[in-house]
Amino acid sequence: MVALDDLDGLLNGQKIAYFSMEIGVASEIPTYSGGLGVLAGDTLRSSADLKLPVVAVTLLCKKGFFRQELTSEGKQIEYNQDWVVSNFMKVLSQEVTVLIQDRIVKIQAWLYQVKSLTGGVVPVFFLDTDVEENTPEDREITSYLYGGDQKYRIKQEIVLGIGGVRMLDALGFNVRKYHINEGHASFLALELLQKHGMIPEKVRDLCVFTTHTPVESGHDKFSYDLVKDVLDGTTDMNVLKTYGGVDVLNMTLLALNLSKYVNGVAKQHQWVSKRMFIGYEIHAITNGVHSYTWTGESFQKLYDQYLPGWANEPELLARVVDGIPNQEIWSAHQKQKELMIDYANSLTKANLDYDVFTMGFARRATEYKRAYLLFSDLERLRNIGKKHKIQLIFAGKAHPRDTQGKRLIEQLFNYANQLKPDIKMVYLPNYDVDMAKKLLGGVDVWLNTPLKPLEASGTSGMKAAHNGVLNFSVLDGWWLEGWIECITGWSIGSHPDDCIENPDCITKEIADIYNKLEYVILPTYYERLDEWTRMMKNSISKIAYYFNSHRMMRRYVTEAYL
Repeated sequence: MVALDDLDGLLNGQKIAYFSMEIGVASEIPTYSGGLGVLAGDTLRSSADLKLPVVAVTLLCKKGFFRQELTSEGKQIEYNQDWVVSNFMKVLSQEVTVLIQDRIVKIQAWLYQVKSLTGGVVPVFFLDTDVEENTPEDREITSYLYGGDQKYRIKQEIVLGIGGVRMLDALGFNVRKYHINEGHASFLALELLQKHGMIPEKVRDLCVFTTHTPVESGHDKFSYDLVKDVLDGTTDMNVLKTYGGVDVLNMTLLALNLSKYVNGVAKQHQWVSKRMFIGYEIHAITNGVHSYTWTGESFQKLYDQYLPGWANEPELLARVVDGIPNQEIWSAHQKQKELMIDYANSLTKANLDYDVFTMGFARRATEYKRAYLLFSDLERLRNIGKKHKIQLIFAGKAHPRDTQGKRLIEQLFNYANQLKPDIKMVYLPNYDVDMAKKLLGGVDVWLNTPLKPLEASGTSGMKAAHNGVLNFSVLDGWWLEGWIECITGWSIGSHPDDCIENPDCITKEIADIYNKLEYVILPTYYERLDEWTRMMKNSISKIAYYFNSHRMMRRYVTEAYL
């Protein structure tokens, strides 16, 4: 157990308090489900590298999100991800309480420290209700990430937002700004209202809000009947309705109305968010990824040789990459590709080949990601594969309650069987950070086919670019900013300024996938290696140098935190 005196070195000065429902600090700590949590982890790694005065608050999730197994037909089976918390972090002696359904619920915190070789440290406090004095029901509040029903979710958000503010106060932190990373943590603004005499201007001065969701259904909403049942009975419902919406409590509205600075996570997402929430000033800070974390070992060594200091100054990648011999770029890629192929073969017995063009697609298995788009015309795809050999690697989890996403995985298994023997295709189970590093560093092309404009940002393509991997993507999210046709990769379909509901747009997307694959991408890969390698360099120098979390955090400091 860590005593408060042991935190003295972390308490000095004013802090930025970063609140996120999920934070992915390591694969072995299953407190994340996907992009939001992985981005949060990168945010904290860059904060440590840059020695920013950041502390983070999240939920412990002792039973994780879930471990995925897949049957031979592609049926997803979910298992708990039990893990031993004490192997990775230490529990603090301090406890705080919140009132849930008229019961006092105790919250303890576990301390994990994100440490950088620069000497920077970011403490992360994982909130936990598995305390002996709590009822069995309340001890389970922090067991599952995104588990249970609406009542379970609102309880978690009370613990995160209200409990998180109280924990930082109890530990003695002097907080300059509270960064609400997505609406799940918006109850912290309600707690700050209570602390500051119900004066909204004081709360707004303290709060920064980042929205990640361009889908209306993705914003947490709770009926006021549920809110009255669960939330502290002393809370004035009229106050909540003033800031969170009259008909239902919209957690995004709560954050929007009580934050001075609000941003989306790409320029396109800023535009989409402004249309969703008319009248609000919404800025854009495009996401980035932690360069060192997402660069494979072979490219790390190459950059160390030619670009000393690149890991903490990723903009160097724009200046010197052109001077690295093509053959060394290609050799580094092939080493990472062979490691990935060996890994995929060990999991699936697919007998993938080192020398065959390999395209990857890995993300949450859900409808709008459209993993099926590549298979719109199986006969056309099969004929392309007969002309130039192709291998396909897919991965991704469907949420346990997303039956459509689960059916999508089964359909992909069906496509793989139909494409035999002309095209080898595998779907890898239990996608996590470690698997992502292997895939993103080893494929030749990274495929992304979201339905516009539902990709808020996306970061997997940025990670691929750090390894010289080329992007082939629908023009949405960050790719609108990173895309230069035939220079950094290739677009799929029309520009989002075109009508997205026009069925011709989907027709163009499908045509682009097959035409560019057959007549541009594959001939370049197999017949013009120097041109391909030059594009790999462009991917590094024109994408990786900018789309990193060091640049992102410097933007947050100068535009949101100061």
